[in-house]
Amino acid sequence: MNIRTAQKHTELVHMNVGPAFKVAQPFPTNGLEAISPFILLHHAGPQQHAPGALQARLSPHPHRGFEPVTFLFSGKLHHKDSTGAEGYLESGDVQWMTAGSGIIHSEGPSAAFAEEGGRMELVQLWVNLPRAEKMTPPKYQDIKRASIPVVERDGFRMQVVAGTFEGNTGPASTFTPILALMVHFDGAGKIEVPVPQGWNALAYVLKGAVRAGGTDVTDRQTAVFRHDGDTVLLEAQSEGYLLLLAGAPIDEPMVSYGPFVMNYPGEIKQAILDYESGRMGVLES
Repeated sequence: MNIRTAQKHTELVHMNVGPAFKVAQPFPTNGLEAISPFILLHHAGPQQHAPGALQARLSPHPHRGFEPVTFLFSGKLHHKDSTGAEGYLESGDVQWMTAGSGIIHSEGPSAAFAEEGGRMELVQLWVNLPRAEKMTPPKYQDIKRASIPVVERDGFRMQVVAGTFEGNTGPASTFTPILALMVHFDGAGKIEVPVPQGWNALAYVLKGAVRAGGTDVTDRQTAVFRHDGDTVLLEAQSEGYLLLLAGAPIDEPMVSYGPFVMNYPGEIKQAILDYESGRMGVLES
């Protein structure tokens, strides 16, 4: 196997998303655009909240044409949407929502978390849908930690959320081939992850330090792997955790506006009209 080399990206855009979340955005930025099929990545937290201090949640809002995915590293979240789906996430859980033709959803700290307080940290990833599936019916996958296969070897603990690694297939159903791993590591050891040639691949480090493809990457930095091999090598340099993502790129036009990701501008205009006219459904606060 040939090890892929990597390029490090350190630029972040900082913002507030709703009243509850302070967010760092490693891509897209001026230095790093979308890495197809991955459109956007938000890292919220870690934030420590006192009991009773955190009550606010994101108000109902629409999406169309992609899949918002939330990897919850710590905390408790409550999700509900216009399909009637409702989910309660705890540390290590994942929600994989297909917006498709259109969905209205709301999310935020659960009532239990608001009462108890504690540490909240999550990553939200936007995954593009191919043109043929942009208007697929919306759905919600509530993926509990207990259902996610784990591979433990040489100081690494790999949760296989989507795709297959070492014979373990993740529970997430995807529209294009994707590998998504939540990775915890200690201060030593290394692991190789096969990635098919032609796929894009990246590692986003939430905490700690690793050597990824020969490049040192640490807190809130991203390693984007070049297409010069068929294996990703991670070497731990401290304790920490990261998100490893790989997928077959979607070679199609893409245009985005706010919560909508389509192929052409006219489809964005139609999405706005459909949302304003109630065709994407209704969700009460």
